[in-house]
Amino acid sequence: MAAGCFGVLRRRHLTAGCLYSMSTVSPRSALLIRAGDRCCALNLLHVVEIMRPLPVDALAHMPAFVRGLSIIRGAPTPVVSLASLVADSGEPPTRFVVVRAGERQVALAVDAVLGVFELDPATLRALPPLLRHAAAGALQAVAALDGQLLLLLNSGNIVPDEVWQKLVPL
Repeated sequence: MAAGCFGVLRRRHLTAGCLYSMSTVSPRSALLIRAGDRCCALNLLHVVEIMRPLPVDALAHMPAFVRGLSIIRGAPTPVVSLASLVADSGEPPTRFVVVRAGERQVALAVDAVLGVFELDPATLRALPPLLRHAAAGALQAVAALDGQLLLLLNSGNIVPDEVWQKLVPL
């Protein structure tokens, strides 16, 4: 499945090696990432940075998709396993993608960062009724990309409010 997602990037000549400034990023620009066998997209305006994984301290009483906390730029930051949210299995993460979640930040542990592309809003579809409450509200829409399922993530809801409340005392 990931090969299909990467194919569209090669045809459009947009790869993860490209540098983008905020002045060249459109609201339709998306970061294509992979978790397990699923391709996902994040609005590029919500992406803060991409980095190699850092040490993660596990916390008790957290949902399975919350791997724990990592110190990123001096601040304790929740780390969410994207594979636990959207895929049956995943490889060990090769990257953290730090995203804005409202006023906070979350690090997504992902298997691969595939590149940047322009997301055509006409290809997006509302979530089917059975998926509307899936992944704790982290899914915003679905689309097809190279004949494969593409999940558009809602970075503001990746960590549900009840989990943030557990993290606040930390």
